[in-house]
Amino acid sequence: QVEFVESGGGLVRPGESLRLSCVVSGRTESFYAVGWFRQAPGQEREFISGISWRGGSMYYADSVKGRFVIDRDNAKNTVYLQMNSLKPEDTAVYFCAADYGGFGHVADFGSWGQGTQVTVSS
Repeated sequence: QVEFVESGGGLVRPGESLRLSCVVSGRTESFYAVGWFRQAPGQEREFISGISWRGGSMYYADSVKGRFVIDRDNAKNTVYLQMNSLKPEDTAVYFCAADYGGFGHVADFGSWGQGTQVTVSS
């Protein structure tokens, strides 16, 4: 089994930064990558970034490309999401999950964390 615990969310002003953390426990050999998703009220969950667990592949959605940076520390079993130049439209609950399929297909993600709230407001 794999479990994720997200942290680092909060209330920030537009233009500020936050760094989210996602700590993984369990059978890390069972998945290929870790993804960050977000869900705003009344909207579908959006896949915004992903990183392979054993290689160098990374993915960014157009909505965050150039502002967000994903990285990982395998020794700490942690994946980070550095969020810069935050906008009000980045307000959402942010989740991480495991990619069990290896191709970044949303349907292959599972073991969802409980999420951490990010609110961007002046």
